[in-house]
Amino acid sequence: MLKELKERAIRLRKSGNTYAQISEKLKVKIPKSTLSEWCRGIPLPAGYQRKIREYNLFTLQKARESAREAIEEKKREKIKAIRKYNSRLAGVISDKDMAKTALAMLYLGEGFKNPKRGSLAFGNSDAFTISLFLYLLRFAYNIDESKFRCTVQCRADQDTESLEKYWSRITLIPLKRFYKPLIDRRTIAKPTKKADYKGVCKIDYFSADIFHELLELPKIIFKGP
Repeated sequence: MLKELKERAIRLRKSGNTYAQISEKLKVKIPKSTLSEWCRGIPLPAGYQRKIREYNLFTLQKARESAREAIEEKKREKIKAIRKYNSRLAGVISDKDMAKTALAMLYLGEGFKNPKRGSLAFGNSDAFTISLFLYLLRFAYNIDESKFRCTVQCRADQDTESLEKYWSRITLIPLKRFYKPLIDRRTIAKPTKKADYKGVCKIDYFSADIFHELLELPKIIFKGP
């Protein structure tokens, strides 16, 4: 039995198989030191080194993919646990004061704060963030939809018409209230690498009262040093 196994291992080695491949094909876990002893002095076929490099690259790629999938799975499980633990917070924004508080904090981080404007301006490339901002704004205040304006800011090689339609669907703001797109001239002749990148959606809402209230609310809620 051992002799037959050795002969099969030698034939596989002559045909250019690695020690790992030999064990796999024989369906027997043979120590590398044993295979090395059995196959000592056996001439290897032409192109063996190239094959080994290709095999090592393939193995490395598979290992990276497995590691990446393991990380993604761990991330999914963590997100699932977070959502389960915090499920009690669903629907917590049930009154206008709570919505105003959440909106003010969001605007504090992402909104334009130039007091000379006298109106809200909020921009982001993430559709969820834009949707959250508009949901809170529409829930917390009696909004006049005609006071909304949108501007798409994008890269030079992007289709502005499709981007405007995309952001119109996300914001529920008609295309007739979109300003002319702003194209970043620095990106000319530089292809967009992210296929799902939809540019930045900038929203203007003309209300000095809401603008100043959102800037003051964080100061009222938190009286810092």
